[in-house]
Amino acid sequence: MRYNFDLPEKETEQQRQTPPSRATPKEELQWLPLQNHPIFATATATATGASTGHLSSHRTARNLMAWDGASRLYFWDSEKKCLHRISIRLGEPDPTSVIAESPSKVLQADVPLNFVVDRISINRNGSALLLSGSDGLCIMYLYGRTSTTDNTIMCRTVSIGSEIYFNSNNVIRTLRVSWHPSSDTHLGILSSDSVFRIFDLSSDVGLPEQEYYLQPVDPGKSRSAASICPVDFSFGAEHLWDRFSVFILFSDGSIYILCPVVPFGSVYKSESILEIYNDAHTFGLKSANSTAVSNSNLAIFWLEATFPELVHQAMEGGNLSMLKAQPYALFDASLSLQGPLRKVCNGGEELLAVRVADCEGRAVSFLYNLVSKDSILVTAWSGGQLQIDALADEIQPVWIVGSPPRVRVDPLDRILGLAMICESIPCELSVLKLDQPPDYTCWLGHPPPMLRLAIVDLALPRNMESGSLISLFVDPLIPERIYSLHDGGIDSIVLHFLPFTSEATGKNETMKAPSVHPVLSTCQAESSSLCPISSFVALSDSFGYSWIVAVTCSHECIVLEMKSLNLLIPVHVDSEKDISLEEPKQIDTPDIISKELLSGPKVVFIPQASPNLRSVAADSFEGRSTVHQYFKLFHENYVEYAHKVYFELKHHGPHLKRIIDDQLARLGEVQQKLLKVEEKQPTLEERIHRANQMHTFLDERLQNLRKLPGAHKKPLSRAERQFKSELDRFRGVELDALRSSIETLNARLRRYIQSSKSSSTSSQQRHLPGRKKLVEDAQISQLQSDIAKLSLVNSENAKKVKVVESALRSRERTADQT
Repeated sequence: MRYNFDLPEKETEQQRQTPPSRATPKEELQWLPLQNHPIFATATATATGASTGHLSSHRTARNLMAWDGASRLYFWDSEKKCLHRISIRLGEPDPTSVIAESPSKVLQADVPLNFVVDRISINRNGSALLLSGSDGLCIMYLYGRTSTTDNTIMCRTVSIGSEIYFNSNNVIRTLRVSWHPSSDTHLGILSSDSVFRIFDLSSDVGLPEQEYYLQPVDPGKSRSAASICPVDFSFGAEHLWDRFSVFILFSDGSIYILCPVVPFGSVYKSESILEIYNDAHTFGLKSANSTAVSNSNLAIFWLEATFPELVHQAMEGGNLSMLKAQPYALFDASLSLQGPLRKVCNGGEELLAVRVADCEGRAVSFLYNLVSKDSILVTAWSGGQLQIDALADEIQPVWIVGSPPRVRVDPLDRILGLAMICESIPCELSVLKLDQPPDYTCWLGHPPPMLRLAIVDLALPRNMESGSLISLFVDPLIPERIYSLHDGGIDSIVLHFLPFTSEATGKNETMKAPSVHPVLSTCQAESSSLCPISSFVALSDSFGYSWIVAVTCSHECIVLEMKSLNLLIPVHVDSEKDISLEEPKQIDTPDIISKELLSGPKVVFIPQASPNLRSVAADSFEGRSTVHQYFKLFHENYVEYAHKVYFELKHHGPHLKRIIDDQLARLGEVQQKLLKVEEKQPTLEERIHRANQMHTFLDERLQNLRKLPGAHKKPLSRAERQFKSELDRFRGVELDALRSSIETLNARLRRYIQSSKSSSTSSQQRHLPGRKKLVEDAQISQLQSDIAKLSLVNSENAKKVKVVESALRSRERTADQT
């Protein structure tokens, strides 16, 4: 059931007395194909130029379209800065089409938006819409009052975290914003200062409800700068502890897990919570390993405190179908940042390197997808590759005891917010073997390993210095199908092998590579001008039909039906069967005369005559009977056959005339084609002659180029090529990561100095003034030293890069001279 939040205008006393005016009649509603809707048909050059300019300057993935899962489509107009609400009907009038209502409803923010919107996203119940950009983040509530001037709906719009992200004194950027799948009022935000925050729209939009400061490496430990720069995150889905997990991707491709993370007041199914509660009792408390018992005890204690009705449900079998999460945090432990996730092979060998050599550039986006019993992780790289993995084990929560979080409470000591530092546990990861029993690895605190399913190369054009931006979407009808949106268009990736799902269904299948199908192409060559897609959404109905809707920067709408029948059956080629090279058999043409007539009359066996037949007189009764019998047989066979032959030959003439006319018409067409070929033959000969001349010219030019001194330059060795690729990666990823870290530390320092200056004198009197001043001075000096160290490291790395480049140039000069 879906509710209409459009509030009707209250009728004033003056309106009751004044009759309604007929000067502006209401526009008549029309149902048009979605791609022909007026908001897409009226594209202007100004909008096109603005869109492309925005893309070139910011280089951020955009999506200005959202679907509420039922019958409403939302599209943000960047030129008019308004939201269009389009009512759609799927599969009408025919099952392959999508029609939309015209004119659409126009929704306007009640406050001016001073930033460019890059993404929109709708919450679970369709009551609020997220508007995010590089310079702002707002929530528009999709119910409001109708304006009397231009018949638009004015919607209440609030800003989220403006003091944290979009203050003029800091440079903290939002990297990813997403709605929580189990709440209608909670947002998850990952920012460039390596902090993951959760905001509750129902309480305070300025302060985060939960803050998790991500620290993937120990302080002072030598590691690449890209390993501490987050890129993307994704919430888990409805599967065991996955529903309480947050998957975080870093720039070097490493994946970490935060578990458990639960928004305050979110609702979950009681049977799902009971399942993981009983699992902790069965595999945790009864384990012979003390570490497993300790970890499961913490998980059980957390579950019982977060869901107080859980104990009653487990002991007495209550009738509650849903459980509401209460605000709670362990006061002596913080969450562990589990990871980085390692790769496990079929033989049980573990690869310690997270980033594989097949993936180029840096990680740009991440997708978590639940398909039946399998948790699929998809990582997109700027080089145009997709890394597809599946979790080889279940996720369990892990805490670090002795690291208490900070909790914000109200006067009644109820928790309003919490913040904690999440560190990774430096431990030796045991190698997972696929034939081990589940109690051997459960609740030991190890992050789950990944099983590599495939690496898909999208073969994107190499004309982008900063790499390709790839966005990932899941098909709402078939979860095995994933859409990738990039500068070259849209591709469809279908998974044909799922390890746990195949094992549960009893299919002993070998690992099959996913199939990749190009759906939409926006560039034909590497040198062609790009026409990126600004909006994308996947639609589906309850009858098994699915569509994709894409809008280009020139406001051109494209609607494509996606086939779902036999999609999961991969194409099988029998390599053992020989391919026959024989000529195909000629198809039998219809006969002019039937085969029945050509075979002649049927052979009739004459009945056996009596031996005294010759002595019988012809005019006797027995003779006349015999003659009548023979005459009847002759009439049934030969006379009827003669009639059939006569009828066939009589009607054969017009039929034969039609065949001759058809053959003459075909002969005339062939003669016309031959005349055209003869007319084009001189042109073809001239083109072949020019092609031969061009080939000769290019051959001569190639020979001249081979005589140049630089043509015999010695190629780089394998080690030199690897070293050069590392330098390129260091220049493109590591330096940017170092600059981002320095900017983040500067922003934190400025914010800390501002907060310390603006603190009230009353709060200072409650604390020891001398001690607080010493602590503040120590923290400020520590931050300044860290910034100085990072600046030194950055300058030293830049010097090293220049030295190596000069050495390579000198080596190339010596090679050219020789």
